[in-house]
Amino acid sequence: MSQDKILIVGAGAIGSFYGALLAKAGADVSVVCRSDFNTVKKQGYFINSNTLGNWTFTPTQIIKTAAEYRHQADYIILCTKITEQTDRVRMIQDAVNPSTCIVFIQNGVEIEQELLDAFPNNEIISGLAFICCNRLKPGVIHHLAYGKLTLGSLNKFEHSSNKTQHLSNLINLAGIESIITEQIISSRWLKCLWNASFNPLSVLSDGLSTQDILSTQEALVRTIMQEVSTIAQACGHPLPEDSIVINIKNTYAMPPYKTSMLLDYENNQAMETEAILGNTVRAAKREKVFTPTLNTLYALMKLKELKIKQDS
Repeated sequence: MSQDKILIVGAGAIGSFYGALLAKAGADVSVVCRSDFNTVKKQGYFINSNTLGNWTFTPTQIIKTAAEYRHQADYIILCTKITEQTDRVRMIQDAVNPSTCIVFIQNGVEIEQELLDAFPNNEIISGLAFICCNRLKPGVIHHLAYGKLTLGSLNKFEHSSNKTQHLSNLINLAGIESIITEQIISSRWLKCLWNASFNPLSVLSDGLSTQDILSTQEALVRTIMQEVSTIAQACGHPLPEDSIVINIKNTYAMPPYKTSMLLDYENNQAMETEAILGNTVRAAKREKVFTPTLNTLYALMKLKELKIKQDS
């Protein structure tokens, strides 16, 4: 069997970590890397994992745009953050060929249609990373805990299950759990329980960790999660009854953690407010679900973004 050709687009904490795992499993992995390009070109990535140990990941190609990719990609894995400036189609279109499977491992709900419309003949896989992982400095990734990757094909071609299963197998082979679900949209709403709670609260609290937020404001977190759950049900994706309890329990069990949105805020970078909160409250409005807490969070985050723009 020929070696899988995989292109990671957006090789920050998440992209480089899963890229390193796929390379460990034997795939030929290249990265589109912009902000850390010079460092990674010189020394690759250093992965510091609390559970898997430490190792160096040297991508086959380290490039600045997908147009520079010199192979035919079996998988393009999109791991960029989704902000108002993100043009996901443009980022990957130059490297997509008829047999390329497009995977997006990104936060947010109701974000898949853009890719389905742009690439109707390519298999598209939605991916959800349940992970604590940070970029400490250029080329250095710290994997604190978890890492489970949930995958689900969004279109039903004859070869869909094979490509999704194969990618999942590679992740499992590298030592991190990966599962496949036919309910990937529901799984995306399930992840939104956590993201819509802790990401904005970490920013609005001006830097508190997940542990500090939960230990002092558990009632607020539960209210936010309940509103997200109600929206998901109204959209036709009911979540398991114990979803909130499990999310709370798992967050208490994880080490104190700075969310990705908080890190973006501290580094004066664009935040995923629209993908995580904006799309959620718009879905609530469409389905006529009353969500006063989420509406307030969203409004406060938009004010925070406005202040950042004025200060920059």
